[in-house]
Amino acid sequence: MTDRTDDRRPGDSSDPDRPSGVLGWLRWFRTVDSGPMLYVRDLLTSVALVLFLGATLFVISGVWPPMVAIESGSMEPNMERGDLVFVVDNERFTSEAAPVTEGGSTGVVPADVARTRGEANFGAPGDVIVFRPNGNTGRTPVIHRAMLWVEEGENWYDRAAPGAIGRADDCSELEHCPAPHAGFITKGDNTRTNTRYDQVTRLSAPVRPEWIVGTAELRVPYLGHVRLLLSTAPAVDDPPVAADRRTSTVRDRAVA
Repeated sequence: MTDRTDDRRPGDSSDPDRPSGVLGWLRWFRTVDSGPMLYVRDLLTSVALVLFLGATLFVISGVWPPMVAIESGSMEPNMERGDLVFVVDNERFTSEAAPVTEGGSTGVVPADVARTRGEANFGAPGDVIVFRPNGNTGRTPVIHRAMLWVEEGENWYDRAAPGAIGRADDCSELEHCPAPHAGFITKGDNTRTNTRYDQVTRLSAPVRPEWIVGTAELRVPYLGHVRLLLSTAPAVDDPPVAADRRTSTVRDRAVA
């Protein structure tokens, strides 16, 4: 039995061991080292750290979410399935070499321009972009390389890589030629499954700047597998492909 020299009870607000005021409770919460509140504090600290990191990446990238996971192998070997890729708004840090349309920079340097400048990105010339095929917001974004910039009405047949246009002999036999509007001709890097432009395989019309989510800037191997496991996004079927002179492609889908 413990003698008390005063009338204070352990639960009394005048107990010297009891925190008082907002600062007192905060100090106690910060220094507690046992009991359930320790686990609550650790959980809240982890959540706050994740939110801070996400907000920082958003401020830098201008895109939400700023990280996407690679879902398939059409960008191999330069990007692998399960990679986590950091994406930046293509209008945030623009290059002078990027095509300009309607008075503004597209922020994307296509492969033909990058090649003349001796520039490479993820193992090859040209920016890698995340875009929504045909601007369809209901479809999973695709991550492929920008190969050419074409103007509205342009006959781009002679600028195209011969191996990427199938058996087309001229512009009239080439899908989206003349170009129905200004945009980027795109393609996956995989030389086995993605030998042709996305516009030839009818994955998308020339990619308008407003269809672009952003440009890929950094990849982290393997971390994207976690995002893919947690993703509930439905699979997107490959678009129909004409059998006479085109083959279907396996493309990278970027899961936000």
